[in-house]
Amino acid sequence: MRRSFPAVARGAEARRDRAAGRRRAAGVILLATTLGASAGCTTSGDAASKANAVSSASGHSSPAAASSPAAASSPAAGSGRSAGGAGVLAAGVTVNWPQVADDVEPSVVSISVQAQGSGDEGSGEIIDNAGHVLTNNHVVASAADGGQIQVALSDARVFDAKLVGADPVTDLAVVEMEGAPHDLAALRFGSSAALRVGQPVMALGNPLGLSHTVTLGIVSALDRPVTTQSPDASPGQGTPVVTNAIQTDAAVNPGNSGGALVDSSGRLVGVNSSIATLGAGQSGQSGSIGLGFAIPAAQARWVSRALIDKGTVQHAFLGVSPQDAVVRIDGVRREVAGISRVVSGSQAARAGLRPGEAVAEVDGETVASAASLVAQIREREPGTKVVLTVVGRSGTTRQVPVEFGTQPTS
Repeated sequence: MRRSFPAVARGAEARRDRAAGRRRAAGVILLATTLGASAGCTTSGDAASKANAVSSASGHSSPAAASSPAAASSPAAGSGRSAGGAGVLAAGVTVNWPQVADDVEPSVVSISVQAQGSGDEGSGEIIDNAGHVLTNNHVVASAADGGQIQVALSDARVFDAKLVGADPVTDLAVVEMEGAPHDLAALRFGSSAALRVGQPVMALGNPLGLSHTVTLGIVSALDRPVTTQSPDASPGQGTPVVTNAIQTDAAVNPGNSGGALVDSSGRLVGVNSSIATLGAGQSGQSGSIGLGFAIPAAQARWVSRALIDKGTVQHAFLGVSPQDAVVRIDGVRREVAGISRVVSGSQAARAGLRPGEAVAEVDGETVASAASLVAQIREREPGTKVVLTVVGRSGTTRQVPVEFGTQPTS
């Protein structure tokens, strides 16, 4: 059975490295697993061969050939743990992480999919008492044409499940357990917007088929634009998934896809989806190097609600074609999302955005690349009102209120 991650593409950091004559072997892969894969040992391989595996930012060569666009972030601060298992959250405040694990474990499930002679494994979390389970689209995508889905609870009970809806654009999906029992423990949504860099978090899931695995780490970065491509997609086909991701050093591995990232109160703050790698072997699989990425819970919440209510998801639309750019603001060079084209009649056009200008911030959050702007837009629902910091052609900035429209279907 397959346990795969998407591939992540590189951004500003890769550009700076190339300018300095350096290359790093890096990639991001999706986290579903393939049945029949080896039980989990991987070899590091030769450093030179890994360097040769680096791909361009397009992310459409091999399953692991990609990287993560780098935006500036605060240094990650570690979290301590006492011998009794209580982690230090802040001065004078401790967290009983074993208790958090006990509380959350019944809400996290293992998912297996059998379709057309192959299978996938991943993770998910129960989000209501009706038996709806939130996971990644790439975990259950093979079931869209009639495959069989099974959900295993933490107490080893197994239930057939049906696909309620999937959204390839955000890489999220919802399945529903058939004959769901009345004693389900739904996981509560937390506030991904309230997360801070350095804050402790816990990842739970089914890595390499090892169900009920729990790992601890911290939030290493926020608003990390990560571009992934499904391992099953042919080069040049499919819409890349661009996520305004939570970066964590909690160990996540193939099979963790769709699993929970929770805060110290046991609330869902992210859906684990992909990892960065230093290169992978012929199978395109690799393990954790402390660079994991999760879809923010705020985004997962509105997407899952739309999938349950309507079976489909509409996406926010601004109406610009962005490109990586560098502008000068107050005499200082800064990376931004340049605007190469504005769609006539779009929200961007009505707000007065013009080609040759650039977006530096969305609601005060830094936009340092085209991928960063796309990630900021895709994180939000249609109808969301934001304020853009726009850099004019002369280098002056202005604040532009915009209400996102709905992405055209054609």
